Amino acid sequence: MAIRDRLSGNEAVAVAMKQVNPDVVAAFPITPSTEIPQYFSSFVADGKVDTEFVPVESEHSAMSACIGAQAAGARTMTATSANGLALMWEMLYIAASCKLPIALSVVNRALSGPINIHNDHSDSMGARDSGWVQLYGETNQEAYDNLIQAVKIGEHPDVLLPVMNCYDGFITSHAVENIELIEDEKVKAFVGDYKPEHYLNDKENPIAVGPLDLQNHYFEHKRQQAESMMKAKKVILEVAEEFEKLTGRKYGLFEEYKMEDAEVAIVVINSTAGTAKYVVDQLREKGVKAGLIKIRVYRPFPVDEITAALSKCKAIAVMDKADSFNAAGGPLFTDITSALYGRVDGIKVINYIYGLGGRDVRTDDIAFVYDALLEIVKTGEIKSVYNYLGVRE
Repeated sequence: MAIRDRLSGNEAVAVAMKQVNPDVVAAFPITPSTEIPQYFSSFVADGKVDTEFVPVESEHSAMSACIGAQAAGARTMTATSANGLALMWEMLYIAASCKLPIALSVVNRALSGPINIHNDHSDSMGARDSGWVQLYGETNQEAYDNLIQAVKIGEHPDVLLPVMNCYDGFITSHAVENIELIEDEKVKAFVGDYKPEHYLNDKENPIAVGPLDLQNHYFEHKRQQAESMMKAKKVILEVAEEFEKLTGRKYGLFEEYKMEDAEVAIVVINSTAGTAKYVVDQLREKGVKAGLIKIRVYRPFPVDEITAALSKCKAIAVMDKADSFNAAGGPLFTDITSALYGRVDGIKVINYIYGLGGRDVRTDDIAFVYDALLEIVKTGEIKSVYNYLGVRE
């Protein structure tokens, strides 16, 4: 029987960590992820977990400690946000290249400067090519569920990659919502024991982790990373199917909302999807064939599946809560248009950069985007591909 509770997103993630009971957690506080290690440290102090909790002097040290622990054969977790993720940057690549399935909860926050502690996706989007699997969640429930699945995904022998569990700072991390928790013993059974094939503390089979890797082998090792990321898509779906049998909650690579006959659609990530769904419902009542796609798995990017889901649309708006500063469009827009290119013809695609630094995104903002799409369908003309929503020009 599921356990009903009311928790913030950060508390829900800390509870998931408690239920998994990792061997090591190394962490350094930064708003708005601070609560996660704070809650978890109380579980350590109260003897509710067996975890070795390592308080460190920086986020760079946190990821370094996680790499050392995971390489030694320990199931390891941490959490961070924004500038903390940026300070981990060097170590993110090392964790991925060493094939270490660390679970990292990224509470999305604007990356300074100027200094800002509120939500956008510039932190995790900046790390999108670091070799980590990236999962995104709209709600507290999804943040909790995604972390539990992240452990099983990353540790799968076909994957062995670190996984980010991303959700919106303050909007999801601090807001309290109703949630269904899984019983402790079921979570433990779902993730199983961590039994790496190769690890530093295996004295019978000594290995090196992270050695000098020059021209003769570096390229091949990068190709192996790429292969693991390709295989991760299948594993993510297998884990989701197993998770649905356990909980009744269904997860895929992305969520399709009223896309069956949609002529216009928005593609979005995380909490803004809730606002957009409300607008879609209003438009549907008026007879407008509007739909929504909410990305859950951003790395690996589900090219074929996204293409199929969008193939019947006439116009699409991709909404990015981060800017690439390439004078052409945001990161999600770039991936969506790349996926469609050469596979689907005739769809009009535009981009909106929105919500930077925590700027409010209201229902009338989303309605404005759908109105722009409907105008494109009507006229067949795109006045501007690369747009900003809700900013004082």
